[in-house]
Amino acid sequence: MKKVDKILLMVLFSLFSLAPFSCSSSENKQEEKINYTNPEDYPGKKALATFAGGCFWCIEAPFEGIDGVIAVISGYSGGKEKNPTYEEVSNGKTGHREAVQITYDPDIISYSELLDIFWQQFDPTDEGGAFYDRGFQYSSAIFYHDNTQKNEAQKSLTKLEEAKVFDKPIVTPIIKYSNFYPAEEYHQDYYLKNPSEYYAYRRGSGRDAFIAKHWPVDLEKKYTKPSDAELKKRLTKLQYDVTMHEATERAFANKYNDNKETGIYVCIVSGAPLFSSKDKYESYSGWPSFVKPIDARLIDKPTDSSYGMVRVEVRSKLGDSHLGHVFNDGPDPTNLRYCMNSAAMRFIPKKEMEKEGYGAWLWLLD
Repeated sequence: MKKVDKILLMVLFSLFSLAPFSCSSSENKQEEKINYTNPEDYPGKKALATFAGGCFWCIEAPFEGIDGVIAVISGYSGGKEKNPTYEEVSNGKTGHREAVQITYDPDIISYSELLDIFWQQFDPTDEGGAFYDRGFQYSSAIFYHDNTQKNEAQKSLTKLEEAKVFDKPIVTPIIKYSNFYPAEEYHQDYYLKNPSEYYAYRRGSGRDAFIAKHWPVDLEKKYTKPSDAELKKRLTKLQYDVTMHEATERAFANKYNDNKETGIYVCIVSGAPLFSSKDKYESYSGWPSFVKPIDARLIDKPTDSSYGMVRVEVRSKLGDSHLGHVFNDGPDPTNLRYCMNSAAMRFIPKKEMEKEGYGAWLWLLD
Protein backbone atom coordinates (compact mmCIF):
# COMPACT_ATOMS: atom_id res chain seq x y z
CA MET A 1 0.00 0.00 0.00
CA LYS A 2 1.37 3.38 -0.95
CA LYS A 3 2.23 5.97 1.66
CA VAL A 4 0.46 9.11 0.58
CA ASP A 5 2.91 11.81 -0.48
CA LYS A 6 0.57 14.59 0.48
CA ILE A 7 -2.71 14.36 2.43
CA LEU A 8 -4.97 17.23 3.23
CA LEU A 9 -6.69 17.64 6.57
CA MET A 10 -10.47 17.59 6.67
CA VAL A 11 -12.04 20.94 5.83
CA LEU A 12 -13.74 22.34 8.94
CA PHE A 13 -15.91 25.37 8.49
CA SER A 14 -19.44 26.64 9.20
CA LEU A 15 -21.89 28.67 7.15
CA PHE A 16 -20.79 31.70 9.13
CA SER A 17 -17.20 31.37 8.00
CA LEU A 18 -18.00 30.66 4.36
CA ALA A 19 -19.28 34.10 3.45
CA PRO A 20 -16.29 36.30 4.36
CA PHE A 21 -13.62 33.77 3.42
CA SER A 22 -14.98 32.04 0.31
CA CYS A 23 -12.00 32.97 -1.87
CA SER A 24 -9.92 34.98 0.55
CA SER A 25 -6.16 35.50 0.65
CA SER A 26 -3.87 32.70 1.80
CA GLU A 27 -1.18 34.76 3.49
CA ASN A 28 0.80 32.91 6.15
CA LYS A 29 -0.61 29.61 4.99
CA GLN A 30 1.14 26.40 6.01
CA GLU A 31 0.71 23.26 4.01
CA GLU A 32 0.07 20.21 6.15
CA LYS A 33 1.93 17.14 4.89
CA ILE A 34 1.07 13.92 6.68
CA ASN A 35 1.72 10.42 5.42
CA TYR A 36 -0.73 7.68 6.36
CA THR A 37 0.54 4.12 6.13
CA ASN A 38 -2.96 2.95 7.02
CA PRO A 39 -5.84 4.91 5.43
CA GLU A 40 -7.93 4.07 8.50
CA ASP A 41 -5.79 6.60 10.37
CA TYR A 42 -6.89 9.42 8.07
CA PRO A 43 -8.94 11.92 10.13
CA GLY A 44 -11.17 13.24 7.35
CA LYS A 45 -14.03 11.73 5.40
CA LYS A 46 -13.37 8.53 3.47
CA ALA A 47 -15.09 6.88 0.52
CA LEU A 48 -14.21 4.04 -1.83
CA ALA A 49 -14.09 3.77 -5.61
CA THR A 50 -13.37 0.47 -7.37
CA PHE A 51 -12.38 0.26 -11.04
CA ALA A 52 -11.13 -2.41 -13.46
CA GLY A 53 -9.37 -1.51 -16.68
CA GLY A 54 -7.05 -4.36 -17.54
CA CYS A 55 -3.66 -4.73 -15.88
CA PHE A 56 -4.04 -3.20 -12.41
CA TRP A 57 -0.52 -1.74 -12.48
CA CYS A 58 -1.67 0.64 -15.23
CA ILE A 59 -4.86 1.71 -13.44
CA GLU A 60 -3.23 2.16 -10.02
CA ALA A 61 -0.44 4.52 -11.08
CA PRO A 62 -2.55 7.36 -12.60
CA PHE A 63 -4.42 7.89 -9.31
CA GLU A 64 -1.34 8.02 -7.11
CA GLY A 65 -0.25 11.41 -5.82
CA ILE A 66 -3.54 13.19 -6.55
CA ASP A 67 -4.67 15.43 -3.70
CA GLY A 68 -7.70 13.94 -1.98
CA VAL A 69 -6.69 10.38 -2.87
CA ILE A 70 -5.67 8.66 0.36
CA ALA A 71 -4.66 5.21 -0.92
CA VAL A 72 -4.73 3.16 -4.13
CA ILE A 73 -4.52 -0.63 -3.91
CA SER A 74 -4.23 -3.21 -6.70
CA GLY A 75 -6.34 -6.31 -6.25
CA TYR A 76 -9.14 -8.54 -7.45
CA SER A 77 -12.87 -7.81 -7.51
CA GLY A 78 -16.23 -9.19 -8.54
CA GLY A 79 -15.78 -12.96 -8.23
CA LYS A 80 -17.18 -15.42 -5.71
CA GLU A 81 -13.83 -16.95 -4.74
CA LYS A 82 -12.35 -15.73 -1.45
CA ASN A 83 -8.75 -14.57 -1.20
CA PRO A 84 -7.76 -15.44 -4.78
CA THR A 85 -4.12 -15.48 -5.83
CA TYR A 86 -2.60 -13.71 -8.82
CA GLU A 87 -1.93 -17.06 -10.50
CA GLU A 88 -5.60 -18.06 -10.16
CA VAL A 89 -6.99 -14.75 -11.41
CA SER A 90 -4.50 -14.19 -14.24
CA ASN A 91 -5.10 -17.70 -15.57
CA GLY A 92 -8.86 -17.12 -15.67
CA LYS A 93 -9.65 -19.64 -12.94
CA THR A 94 -11.92 -17.27 -11.00
CA GLY A 95 -14.74 -14.82 -11.58
CA HIS A 96 -12.58 -11.89 -10.51
CA ARG A 97 -11.18 -9.06 -12.57
CA GLU A 98 -7.90 -7.31 -11.89
CA ALA A 99 -8.99 -4.05 -10.27
CA VAL A 100 -7.91 -1.14 -8.10
CA GLN A 101 -9.60 0.23 -5.01
CA ILE A 102 -9.22 3.92 -4.25
CA THR A 103 -9.77 5.43 -0.81
CA TYR A 104 -10.49 9.14 -1.21
CA ASP A 105 -11.76 12.14 0.71
CA PRO A 106 -15.02 13.35 -0.94
CA ASP A 107 -14.54 16.77 0.69
CA ILE A 108 -11.45 17.23 -1.49
CA ILE A 109 -12.03 15.22 -4.66
CA SER A 110 -15.30 13.91 -6.07
CA TYR A 111 -16.17 10.52 -7.50
CA SER A 112 -16.93 12.29 -10.77
CA GLU A 113 -13.34 13.53 -10.94
CA LEU A 114 -12.05 9.99 -10.39
CA LEU A 115 -14.28 8.73 -13.21
CA ASP A 116 -12.87 11.38 -15.55
CA ILE A 117 -9.37 10.06 -14.89
CA PHE A 118 -10.40 6.40 -15.10
CA TRP A 119 -11.93 6.65 -18.57
CA GLN A 120 -8.64 7.98 -19.94
CA GLN A 121 -6.58 4.91 -18.95
CA PHE A 122 -7.87 2.02 -21.10
CA ASP A 123 -10.00 0.98 -24.08
CA PRO A 124 -13.61 0.80 -22.86
CA THR A 125 -14.78 -0.63 -26.21
CA ASP A 126 -12.88 -3.91 -25.72
CA GLU A 127 -14.96 -6.57 -23.97
CA GLY A 128 -12.41 -9.35 -24.43
CA GLY A 129 -9.65 -7.95 -22.24
CA ALA A 130 -7.26 -5.02 -22.37
CA PHE A 131 -4.70 -4.59 -25.14
CA TYR A 132 -2.59 -7.77 -25.26
CA ASP A 133 -3.94 -9.08 -21.95
CA ARG A 134 -6.86 -11.20 -23.04
CA GLY A 135 -9.65 -12.82 -21.05
CA PHE A 136 -12.48 -11.83 -18.72
CA GLN A 137 -10.03 -11.24 -15.87
CA TYR A 138 -8.59 -8.28 -17.83
CA SER A 139 -11.90 -6.78 -18.95
CA SER A 140 -13.04 -3.42 -17.64
CA ALA A 141 -15.77 -2.61 -15.13
CA ILE A 142 -16.97 0.08 -12.76
CA PHE A 143 -18.00 -1.36 -9.39
CA TYR A 144 -20.32 1.18 -7.80
CA HIS A 145 -20.63 1.41 -4.00
CA ASP A 146 -23.93 3.30 -3.81
CA ASN A 147 -26.65 4.71 -6.07
CA THR A 148 -24.91 8.08 -6.36
CA GLN A 149 -21.83 6.39 -7.80
CA LYS A 150 -24.04 4.29 -10.07
CA ASN A 151 -25.79 7.37 -11.45
CA GLU A 152 -22.54 9.30 -11.88
CA ALA A 153 -20.91 6.38 -13.67
CA GLN A 154 -23.86 6.01 -16.06
CA LYS A 155 -23.95 9.75 -16.70
CA SER A 156 -20.24 9.86 -17.53
CA LEU A 157 -20.51 6.82 -19.81
CA THR A 158 -23.46 8.35 -21.65
CA LYS A 159 -21.60 11.62 -22.08
CA LEU A 160 -18.63 9.84 -23.68
CA GLU A 161 -20.87 7.89 -26.02
CA GLU A 162 -22.85 10.94 -27.09
CA ALA A 163 -19.63 12.84 -27.75
CA LYS A 164 -18.30 9.88 -29.79
CA VAL A 165 -14.94 10.00 -28.07
CA PHE A 166 -14.32 6.39 -29.14
CA ASP A 167 -14.82 4.78 -32.55
CA LYS A 168 -16.88 1.89 -31.18
CA PRO A 169 -19.58 1.54 -28.51
CA ILE A 170 -18.47 1.47 -24.87
CA VAL A 171 -18.90 -1.98 -23.34
CA THR A 172 -17.61 -1.32 -19.80
CA PRO A 173 -20.30 -2.62 -17.42
CA ILE A 174 -21.45 -0.73 -14.33
CA ILE A 175 -21.77 -3.37 -11.61
CA LYS A 176 -22.79 -3.28 -7.96
CA TYR A 177 -19.73 -3.69 -5.76
CA SER A 178 -19.49 -7.01 -3.92
CA ASN A 179 -15.91 -7.56 -2.78
CA PHE A 180 -12.27 -6.64 -3.19
CA TYR A 181 -9.15 -8.62 -2.25
CA PRO A 182 -5.75 -6.89 -2.25
CA ALA A 183 -3.17 -8.39 -4.58
CA GLU A 184 0.18 -9.69 -3.40
CA GLU A 185 2.59 -7.07 -2.08
CA TYR A 186 4.93 -7.21 -5.07
CA HIS A 187 2.08 -5.92 -7.27
CA GLN A 188 1.51 -2.80 -5.16
CA ASP A 189 3.22 0.33 -6.53
CA TYR A 190 4.70 -1.73 -9.34
CA TYR A 191 5.39 1.42 -11.34
CA LEU A 192 7.73 2.58 -8.55
CA LYS A 193 9.35 -0.75 -7.77
CA ASN A 194 10.00 -1.71 -11.40
CA PRO A 195 9.76 1.45 -13.51
CA SER A 196 11.66 0.15 -16.55
CA GLU A 197 9.48 -2.94 -16.83
CA TYR A 198 6.32 -0.96 -16.11
CA TYR A 199 6.82 1.67 -18.80
CA ALA A 200 8.05 -0.92 -21.32
CA TYR A 201 4.88 -2.91 -20.63
CA ARG A 202 2.67 0.14 -21.19
CA ARG A 203 4.36 0.94 -24.49
CA GLY A 204 4.56 -2.63 -25.69
CA SER A 205 0.96 -3.47 -24.92
CA GLY A 206 -0.39 -0.57 -26.98
CA ARG A 207 -1.99 1.16 -24.02
CA ASP A 208 0.02 4.36 -24.32
CA ALA A 209 -0.63 4.61 -28.06
CA PHE A 210 -4.37 4.20 -27.52
CA ILE A 211 -4.44 6.90 -24.84
CA ALA A 212 -2.45 9.30 -27.02
CA LYS A 213 -4.89 8.75 -29.90
CA HIS A 214 -7.98 9.59 -27.84
CA TRP A 215 -6.83 11.99 -25.12
CA PRO A 216 -4.50 14.98 -24.70
CA VAL A 217 -1.11 13.86 -23.38
CA ASP A 218 2.18 15.48 -22.34
CA LEU A 219 0.36 18.62 -21.18
CA GLU A 220 3.21 19.49 -18.84
CA LYS A 221 5.40 20.07 -21.91
CA LYS A 222 2.83 22.24 -23.68
CA TYR A 223 1.64 24.36 -20.76
CA THR A 224 4.55 25.76 -18.78
CA LYS A 225 5.08 28.59 -16.32
CA PRO A 226 6.92 31.63 -17.74
CA SER A 227 9.62 33.44 -15.81
CA ASP A 228 8.61 35.89 -13.12
CA ALA A 229 9.84 38.77 -15.28
CA GLU A 230 7.66 37.61 -18.17
CA LEU A 231 4.63 37.23 -15.89
CA LYS A 232 5.03 40.79 -14.61
CA LYS A 233 5.00 42.02 -18.20
CA ARG A 234 2.09 39.88 -19.32
CA LEU A 235 -0.27 40.01 -16.33
CA THR A 236 -2.12 42.91 -14.80
CA LYS A 237 -1.22 43.81 -11.22
CA LEU A 238 -4.37 42.09 -9.95
CA GLN A 239 -3.68 38.92 -11.96
CA TYR A 240 -0.11 38.80 -10.71
CA ASP A 241 -1.07 39.42 -7.07
CA VAL A 242 -3.80 36.77 -7.17
CA THR A 243 -1.78 34.06 -8.91
CA MET A 244 1.65 34.65 -7.39
CA HIS A 245 0.79 36.10 -3.96
CA GLU A 246 -2.59 34.49 -3.20
CA ALA A 247 -4.49 37.79 -3.22
CA THR A 248 -8.26 37.84 -3.73
CA GLU A 249 -10.33 39.92 -6.11
CA ARG A 250 -13.56 41.57 -5.00
CA ALA A 251 -16.72 39.50 -4.83
CA PHE A 252 -19.39 40.34 -7.42
CA ALA A 253 -16.96 42.73 -9.13
CA ASN A 254 -14.87 40.34 -11.19
CA LYS A 255 -14.82 39.36 -14.84
CA TYR A 256 -16.39 35.89 -14.88
CA ASN A 257 -18.79 35.71 -11.94
CA ASP A 258 -21.78 36.39 -14.22
CA ASN A 259 -20.34 34.86 -17.39
CA LYS A 260 -22.85 32.46 -18.95
CA GLU A 261 -21.13 31.93 -22.30
CA THR A 262 -20.16 28.41 -23.38
CA GLY A 263 -16.46 27.65 -23.31
CA ILE A 264 -13.56 26.70 -21.04
CA TYR A 265 -11.49 28.51 -18.45
CA VAL A 266 -7.73 28.12 -18.67
CA CYS A 267 -4.85 29.04 -16.38
CA ILE A 268 -3.82 32.67 -16.96
CA VAL A 269 -0.21 31.68 -16.18
CA SER A 270 0.37 28.43 -18.10
CA GLY A 271 -2.65 28.16 -20.39
CA ALA A 272 -3.58 24.72 -19.04
CA PRO A 273 -7.32 23.88 -19.23
CA LEU A 274 -8.98 24.14 -15.82
CA PHE A 275 -12.78 24.33 -15.89
CA SER A 276 -15.68 23.90 -18.29
CA SER A 277 -18.71 26.18 -18.51
CA LYS A 278 -20.80 23.00 -18.28
CA ASP A 279 -19.61 22.62 -14.69
CA LYS A 280 -20.14 26.27 -13.72
CA TYR A 281 -23.09 27.23 -11.52
CA GLU A 282 -24.43 30.21 -9.61
CA SER A 283 -23.26 29.89 -6.02
CA TYR A 284 -24.19 33.46 -5.01
CA SER A 285 -20.75 33.76 -3.43
CA GLY A 286 -19.65 36.51 -5.80
CA TRP A 287 -16.95 34.45 -7.52
CA PRO A 288 -17.16 31.97 -10.45
CA SER A 289 -17.95 28.55 -9.00
CA PHE A 290 -17.64 25.08 -10.49
CA VAL A 291 -18.62 21.58 -9.35
CA LYS A 292 -15.38 20.04 -10.64
CA PRO A 293 -12.28 20.75 -12.74
CA ILE A 294 -11.69 19.42 -16.24
CA ASP A 295 -8.95 17.12 -14.93
CA ALA A 296 -7.99 16.74 -11.27
CA ARG A 297 -4.44 15.89 -12.36
CA LEU A 298 -3.95 19.48 -13.50
CA ILE A 299 -4.56 21.06 -10.09
CA ASP A 300 -3.04 20.88 -6.61
CA LYS A 301 -4.97 21.23 -3.36
CA PRO A 302 -2.66 22.09 -0.47
CA THR A 303 -3.98 22.80 3.00
CA ASP A 304 -4.43 26.50 3.77
CA SER A 305 -4.26 27.36 7.49
CA SER A 306 -4.57 31.14 7.19
CA TYR A 307 -7.08 33.18 9.21
CA GLY A 308 -7.23 30.54 11.93
CA MET A 309 -9.10 28.11 9.67
CA VAL A 310 -8.28 24.91 7.82
CA ARG A 311 -9.25 25.16 4.16
CA VAL A 312 -8.24 23.56 0.88
CA GLU A 313 -6.50 25.88 -1.56
CA VAL A 314 -6.79 25.19 -5.30
CA ARG A 315 -3.69 25.81 -7.41
CA SER A 316 -2.89 25.33 -11.06
CA LYS A 317 -0.32 22.52 -11.10
CA LEU A 318 1.34 23.52 -14.36
CA GLY A 319 1.21 27.25 -13.60
CA ASP A 320 2.17 26.84 -9.94
CA SER A 321 -0.38 29.57 -9.33
CA HIS A 322 -3.17 30.30 -6.87
CA LEU A 323 -6.71 29.88 -8.20
CA GLY A 324 -8.99 29.91 -5.16
CA HIS A 325 -10.40 27.35 -2.71
CA VAL A 326 -12.66 24.31 -2.76
CA PHE A 327 -15.48 23.87 -0.23
CA ASN A 328 -17.92 21.05 0.52
CA ASP A 329 -21.09 23.15 0.35
CA GLY A 330 -21.69 22.65 -3.38
CA PRO A 331 -24.63 21.04 -5.19
CA ASP A 332 -25.24 17.34 -5.75
CA PRO A 333 -23.74 15.06 -6.79
CA THR A 334 -20.18 16.25 -6.06
CA ASN A 335 -21.14 18.54 -3.13
CA LEU A 336 -18.02 20.54 -3.97
CA ARG A 337 -17.73 24.23 -4.77
CA TYR A 338 -14.57 25.23 -6.59
CA CYS A 339 -14.56 28.95 -5.79
CA MET A 340 -12.16 30.60 -8.24
CA ASN A 341 -10.72 34.05 -8.85
CA SER A 342 -11.55 35.36 -12.32
CA ALA A 343 -8.13 37.03 -12.37
CA ALA A 344 -6.44 33.61 -12.23
CA MET A 345 -8.13 32.40 -15.42
CA ARG A 346 -8.74 33.26 -19.05
CA PHE A 347 -12.04 32.35 -20.69
CA ILE A 348 -12.02 30.89 -24.19
CA PRO A 349 -15.40 30.82 -25.97
CA LYS A 350 -16.36 27.57 -27.66
CA LYS A 351 -16.12 29.14 -31.12
CA GLU A 352 -12.50 30.13 -30.45
CA MET A 353 -11.28 26.89 -28.88
CA GLU A 354 -10.14 25.14 -32.04
CA LYS A 355 -8.22 28.20 -33.24
CA GLU A 356 -6.53 28.62 -29.86
CA GLY A 357 -5.46 24.98 -29.66
CA TYR A 358 -8.11 23.64 -27.29
CA GLY A 359 -10.09 21.58 -29.79
CA ALA A 360 -9.40 18.38 -27.83
CA TRP A 361 -11.79 19.61 -25.12
CA LEU A 362 -14.70 20.63 -27.36
CA TRP A 363 -16.54 17.40 -26.60
CA LEU A 364 -16.99 18.54 -23.01
CA LEU A 365 -19.34 21.27 -24.20
CA ASP A 366 -21.62 19.19 -26.45
